[in-house]
Amino acid sequence: MAAAAGSRLPRGRRQRLAPSHHLEKTSILEGYFLPNEVDLHQVIILPKAEWARIQDSLGSRSREAARILAEKKEREEMHLRSKAAIKDWPNTIMALAQQKLKAKQLREEKEEEERKLLDLEEEQFQAAKRKEAIDRAKTYLYYQNDRVKGLHNALLLAEVLKERDAQLEFKKLKSDVKKKDEEKKDEEKEHEYKEAILTEQQKAHQHYMNQQALCRDQLEQIKEHEFQADLAKLENKREAQQIQRLNQLYQLEIEREKEKEQEKKAEDQRLYHEYITDQKIIKAIEEQKQREEDDRIKAHFNAKETTAQLIKQKKAEMRRLTQEHQDKVVSQLAVQMNEALKKEDDRLARDIAKQEAEREKNHKEKEAKEKAAIQSIAEYRESVMKIKVEKERKEKEEGKKELHAVMEKNRIHLEMEKAKKQRQRDMNMEVQKIQIQQMAEKQAKKQQEKQADLDYDAQREAIALCKEHEFQSYAKQVIESESKTTHHLYPLLKASRDARGLGLRPPSRGKEGINTGS
Repeated sequence: MAAAAGSRLPRGRRQRLAPSHHLEKTSILEGYFLPNEVDLHQVIILPKAEWARIQDSLGSRSREAARILAEKKEREEMHLRSKAAIKDWPNTIMALAQQKLKAKQLREEKEEEERKLLDLEEEQFQAAKRKEAIDRAKTYLYYQNDRVKGLHNALLLAEVLKERDAQLEFKKLKSDVKKKDEEKKDEEKEHEYKEAILTEQQKAHQHYMNQQALCRDQLEQIKEHEFQADLAKLENKREAQQIQRLNQLYQLEIEREKEKEQEKKAEDQRLYHEYITDQKIIKAIEEQKQREEDDRIKAHFNAKETTAQLIKQKKAEMRRLTQEHQDKVVSQLAVQMNEALKKEDDRLARDIAKQEAEREKNHKEKEAKEKAAIQSIAEYRESVMKIKVEKERKEKEEGKKELHAVMEKNRIHLEMEKAKKQRQRDMNMEVQKIQIQQMAEKQAKKQQEKQADLDYDAQREAIALCKEHEFQSYAKQVIESESKTTHHLYPLLKASRDARGLGLRPPSRGKEGINTGS
């Protein structure tokens, strides 16, 4: 390794090499052998101390990190051993704190159980108290019932009658001994009896007055219910009138819309007729212009023809005059220049032929020009006719397009009107459905209210029947108890049977007040 490290040093820092026998001795002593390929001139020999210093400087960081990790691991192991050693010690601070926490938890659990038991006992006690209070309240309310009060009054009357019988018996026993005292006592008893009767009469009168007041209250409640029913009827009538008025307004609005639509339709028809009239006027103007143009072309053509005829006539007249002049000259010169012309016959004949050819040529040119003019006029007229035909065709196509557009517009308008009427009918149907639904809901609501009243009356009848059974059972017990001590049972029997005398009639159907007997 020293040789390999030395071989990497630069040339400028190389040191002098040791002799070869010393290198072999050192290699043999240290146990290091160099490869055969190594150049010994490139090898540097370092002392062992220097080599150890270099190794230490290179591996110091890794050794320091390894040492720190080893110390940390050793501390953690020591901490774990310490925890494992003191885990079962009972006299440590942690163990004492854990024991205190466990004792506190057990104490709190025990106290919680005791509190639950106390709460349960308190709840049972309060439930018993509530039940007792409810029973007392029920008993008190039952005793406050008019029928029960009447029964108690009858019981009191029976007790009074029983007491009177006892007093009468006592009077009979003492009649022989103390007549005067008995008479006085009889008078006192009679007076007390009268007072008792007066008291009973006053009580009965007070009860009657109370019943009268109750009847008046019930009548007032009936009147109030009737008034509420009248108000409900008036409200329903007012709602019906409101709905009828809204329907009338709706129908008026529909009529107005129809009138507007009719006016709009009439306006559209008027505009369409005006448009058709304008188109007819425009077409008439165009036809008039076309006729004027045709007349102008025809006049131009006639003028051309007249001019051509005049030119032909003038040319013919000129040829005739020329021919006459030539004939005259020939006839005049024939005599004078018979001989001279003989020599010039050929020349004159050639000249005449030449002139005739020129005249014929001029005539042909003029005829060709006239034919060209006539052809141009015919072509112009034909082009004008084609333009007119094309224009008429275009006007017809435009008229057809406009007619198609107007028909399409009318069709769209009719479809829109039809869709609008359909929407109007749908809206009317929806309104009718809503009205029918509202009427059905009102009818169902009335039926439910009626059924609720019937159910309420049935419940009241059942409750009244149950209370009647309970009252009869209680009255039977009282009568049986009193029958053992007295024979004056008529007030009790009357109080147990007659409910009408105490204002205790059966509950009636409907909203006719409150039955105080229940």
